[in-house]
Amino acid sequence: MKKLIVIAGPTASGKTSLAVAVAKQLKAPIISADSRQFYKELSIGTAKPTKEEMQGVPHYFVDSHSIHTPLTAGQFEKEALAKVNELFKTNEFIVIVGGSGMFINALIYGTDQLPHDPKIRAFWNDKLEHYGIEYLQEELKKVDLEYFQNSDIQNPVRIIRALEVFEITGTPYSQLRNQKKKTPRFPTDFYVLDHPREVLYERINHRVDLMIENGLIDEVRANKKHQKLQPLNTVGYKEIFEYLDYNISYEKAIELVKQNTRRYAKRQLTWFRKIEDAQWIKPNALDEMTQLICKNV
Repeated sequence: MKKLIVIAGPTASGKTSLAVAVAKQLKAPIISADSRQFYKELSIGTAKPTKEEMQGVPHYFVDSHSIHTPLTAGQFEKEALAKVNELFKTNEFIVIVGGSGMFINALIYGTDQLPHDPKIRAFWNDKLEHYGIEYLQEELKKVDLEYFQNSDIQNPVRIIRALEVFEITGTPYSQLRNQKKKTPRFPTDFYVLDHPREVLYERINHRVDLMIENGLIDEVRANKKHQKLQPLNTVGYKEIFEYLDYNISYEKAIELVKQNTRRYAKRQLTWFRKIEDAQWIKPNALDEMTQLICKNV
């Protein structure tokens, strides 16, 4: 039986090493569902796995796109679904790994079929251009507090989509998304890594320190001319841009990267708690977690 093995969790939870270990055990390829690791230009700030960390396991949707052609959840669904169907011709299992719940859901369940209106979307894009993302955030808070509290409100594409749907239907986006229970396209085992909060926050802070040591400032500086592109309006980049623009100190920038990453992790966990069939794993020895997953396939 063909099966997808999803290994999800917040940033810095150890998904990559577990996914590689499971993939090696099952002789499976890996599809990344991390919305930032798609981009060739971004590596350090996205914690993209190195060739050494991949350990020879084929990885798809890592370094697959450019920041100049952002990948939407709908596009990812189409491209990743085609890749899954191709890989299932020669593989019994495929490991899906990532922390981007929207992209994982797009592949597993499909994107929503809610209405679109180019004119309304253009209206909100114009508001973004003239008033900034904070204006959109306040408008979203007024009409859909649940989505505001549980989504990535630093992502203007997602905010505009929610505002667009509300304007068309008069119903909050969060409510419409939750109306229909979805079933997976394929047999799927869904695992979420679940660290105690204080442990996760320590891991996040340590990862940010390592990113700085490994050259995050230089990576952000190299992309400075592209800082208005949507893929760069993300944690770990926007704070460093503020430092490079002399708006905040170096120390403040690092502090904000850590703080905003912790907040992002909290939103990721909120998303995964809505997955009814997810199995939550208390992290322990890598071998033990690998065997736990592989013995259940």
